[in-house]
Amino acid sequence: MKAILALLLCSTALSAQSTWSAAKANQWYKAQPWITGANFIPSTAVNQLEMWQAETFDPVTIQRELGYAAAIGFNMMRVYLHHTAWQEDAAGFKDRMRQYLTIADDYGIKTMFVFFDDCWRDEYQPGPQPAPKPGVHNSGWLKDPGSAIDSRPALMDTLEWYVKDILSTFKNDERISVWDLYNEPGHFGHGDKSWPLLKNVVTWARAVAPKQPLTIGIWNKDFTAFNQFQLENSDVITFHNYRDTTSLIAAIDSLLPYGRPLICTEYMKRPSNSTFATHLPLFKSNGVGAINWGLVAGKTQTNFPQGNKGGEPEPALWYHDIFRADGTPFDPEETRFIHEMNQR
Repeated sequence: MKAILALLLCSTALSAQSTWSAAKANQWYKAQPWITGANFIPSTAVNQLEMWQAETFDPVTIQRELGYAAAIGFNMMRVYLHHTAWQEDAAGFKDRMRQYLTIADDYGIKTMFVFFDDCWRDEYQPGPQPAPKPGVHNSGWLKDPGSAIDSRPALMDTLEWYVKDILSTFKNDERISVWDLYNEPGHFGHGDKSWPLLKNVVTWARAVAPKQPLTIGIWNKDFTAFNQFQLENSDVITFHNYRDTTSLIAAIDSLLPYGRPLICTEYMKRPSNSTFATHLPLFKSNGVGAINWGLVAGKTQTNFPQGNKGGEPEPALWYHDIFRADGTPFDPEETRFIHEMNQR
């Protein structure tokens, strides 16, 4: 009997660590409204630490700016975390997550949290964050964990505790829709150095077995080994596409054969003809969720073009973002169109 019980427990553990079936993923997706929203950070935060640290956590701005999102019919925000904020104050960090979730839920907005990220600044530390460089796109955004994982092997243990603590705390929270385990692995020159953390975060998350689906977004078609692993380990498929409709259609067509729900978790770069007017109808007609980059132009300055030197005036055509901090839309016709699409 003990041997049978052990076998059953082993089987249960293995089951808990496996990817959802396509049938389960599609059943989950059918219970959702058409997912539309934005990547969100309050306009008063230059990066993830400034958003989540106790001294600069800003629920007043979060409430105001999520109100802008709700007014145009958005129902999902993709929100980045950072392990350093947890490491400094785990209990407080989780309490601030709860505060954020309460505000979002009051507006009928679900959340997709992102754990790790290979993009932008490699160095970071707790405490006051640097002011944004005038006019520079994402001058303060932080990698997590960045190259620190290469020089401090013990950090991997910390990251495991972090992921398991957050997932165990919120694994049944209905206000969280999806867990995005790792943003753009291999980017910014990390390449194959991202493999250990990528594989580990999947193992850690499956061990906790949250109620919500897991995903790791496809972002570069040439990263074939990463893409295969990410697709094999995602309950719902997410991807990024900042290009025109031809590219978007090709991306959707390449992912539909997997038979799983699709959500584009980054798009909308106006100078590249990735706009709401061109892309939202395609997303909706194909049943694909749509989460653009940027809600409110603020300290991240992602309304300025990527790769710029800084010091230039605000561009006539914004790169990303929808609203100014006071709630004025960059383009009133654009926000009218978004609202209309979300009401259909």
